[in-house]
Amino acid sequence: MVINTNKSIDPKKLSLAYNYCKNITKTYAKTFYFTSGFLPEKKKNAAYAIYAFCRYIDDLVDLKSVKKEADPEIKIYKAIQKWKEDLQSVYDGKVIDHPIMIALYDTLSKFNIPQNLPNELIDGVVMDMTINRYDDFENLKNYCYKVASVVGLMTLEIFGYEKEEAIEYAIDMGIAMQLTNILRDVKEDAEKNRIYIPKTEFEKFNYSEEEFKTFRFNDNFKELMKFQIERANYFYDKAQNGIKFLDKDSRVTVGLMSMNYRRILEEIESINFNVYTSRAYVPFYKKLLNVPRVYLQYN
Repeated sequence: MVINTNKSIDPKKLSLAYNYCKNITKTYAKTFYFTSGFLPEKKKNAAYAIYAFCRYIDDLVDLKSVKKEADPEIKIYKAIQKWKEDLQSVYDGKVIDHPIMIALYDTLSKFNIPQNLPNELIDGVVMDMTINRYDDFENLKNYCYKVASVVGLMTLEIFGYEKEEAIEYAIDMGIAMQLTNILRDVKEDAEKNRIYIPKTEFEKFNYSEEEFKTFRFNDNFKELMKFQIERANYFYDKAQNGIKFLDKDSRVTVGLMSMNYRRILEEIESINFNVYTSRAYVPFYKKLLNVPRVYLQYN
């Protein structure tokens, strides 16, 4: 059930709040912003609110303004705890005077998004403050679930779905997209002393963490990356089966999002897997080329 909203929000203030979330999405999530253009207005605004909420939490962990101060982690934890308390207040039906929380309050009045989902997201983002290595894929998969699959489950309630099977496919899509993020951002994350590729897989391909930290590109690294891409594609293949269970007015958006993200893996392959020297991205013209195919497929 949706939250009980016994307080009305001034329409102008609500419009400004959604516009604030829209601008955050447009700035930091270009692929999603592009694909969201195919959603109805109500769903589009709600998706912007969810993305802005997620982005705010992510930014708190990387809060540069406090990292130069004494006890920066304590300040970040306090900021995250305050955000979590504000979230609880919103679920209790209270209006918090922050544009993201205002938009979220309105979104939760229209869509049934269980509170455990945003709480799990917060827990997952906090993992980046305490964990910077993963022993095996099961541990990494748990992280991917918390920071990406739960986002998929929140937006699933906005997109709408016919059958419960859609839930498992949304989880798979989140894992696929987070694995893609990890492969795209390998160098950037390593520079922050975050290594997401599991230790067991470094060992499997005879590639050391020291080589990884010094960005040594060799055949072993290429094989390691090929393996990572194959696994991400496996999860995309599974997730693709769930798009047909979504509301018809949401299928193009999700189909495009999946295809455009998957194209990042193709771009990594096109640069011979050398993510140390080039950051893979999908040019806008290629995103446009996907539109007719996806539109025809899901309409």
